[in-house]
Amino acid sequence: MKGLILSGGKGTRLYPLTYTRAKQLIPVANKPILFRVIEAIRDAGIRDIGIVVGDTGDEIRQTVGRGGRWDINITYIEQPEPLGLAHAVKISRDFLGDDRFVMFLGDNVIQGGISPLIADFAHHGEWNSQIVLTRVKHPEQYGVAELEDDRVIRLIEKPREPKSDLALVGIYMFDHHIFEATDAIKPSARGELEITDAIQWLMDNGYVVYPYIHRGWWIDTGRPGDMLDANSLVLEELEPKIEGFVDRDSQVDSRVTVESGAEIVNSVIRGPTVIGENARIINSYVGPFTSIYHDVLIQNSEIERSIVLENSVIRDVPARVQDSLIGRNVELGRSPVKPTAFKLTLGDYSRIGLL
Repeated sequence: MKGLILSGGKGTRLYPLTYTRAKQLIPVANKPILFRVIEAIRDAGIRDIGIVVGDTGDEIRQTVGRGGRWDINITYIEQPEPLGLAHAVKISRDFLGDDRFVMFLGDNVIQGGISPLIADFAHHGEWNSQIVLTRVKHPEQYGVAELEDDRVIRLIEKPREPKSDLALVGIYMFDHHIFEATDAIKPSARGELEITDAIQWLMDNGYVVYPYIHRGWWIDTGRPGDMLDANSLVLEELEPKIEGFVDRDSQVDSRVTVESGAEIVNSVIRGPTVIGENARIINSYVGPFTSIYHDVLIQNSEIERSIVLENSVIRDVPARVQDSLIGRNVELGRSPVKPTAFKLTLGDYSRIGLL
């Protein structure tokens, strides 16, 4: 089998972070989401992976490379415009050939990996497709599957009155017949070739589509709140380790990871939390469900349930920072200049809450 990761899209719901960074490269628990997807596919025994890229392709190529760090082979596939998931499959035909493959959206985080799923599909040659479903509270916001006798009979994109609470997760298995479907379907009202239409075409034309109902957690990290939720869930699964320096005046509990080169000085760190390489935490409190990326400085401040990206500084902040996504090279602190005032330089689509 081969792997196909969709890593295009502009990530507008995560502005302003995604003005300057591909959304799939934003780290969850200090590891880019795209890395987690690659590792899930590799751990399932797949060594040839294609990554479909768009406007952020140069950054993704530079960061991911050709796959050597994972002992796999990566091929990049250009999608000039975001014309739909089925379009991404269609343009990947030269890479995929007649091989069966798994398609994984590059901004999804799923519990437990996909090895059992891949094995299931690989050992059922009579199946033409298998789709991953999970139960959701608001199915009207998703592509929804209707089942009959453990087989998928209908897919509906964002139905007004859902007949099922089983939503498409963003992980799909196909054989080569999917290319018949992508050639046959027409663009939707929004001008895209929809993967739900392609799968429905398979079923309408007698091909076999089986469901796999995922019982663990799954998050599409398209919004800031989703990103924080994913970070919290992944942090709970990390095996804590202390590789950096913790002084005797600090309190670091057993659920904290301190990466190489990091320093904790006269501070309280409560997990699950990860402190990245060469970060410095001085006279501060870092609370649960926080990921501090590398080369960050936090001094005389408090932070909890947040993500802070590389090279940022949080210093002398008078109130606790909470439920926040803080980008790269950010400086957050109290101005020493009188009169006292908020002095802000914020990019487009920024959000900030003030006391």
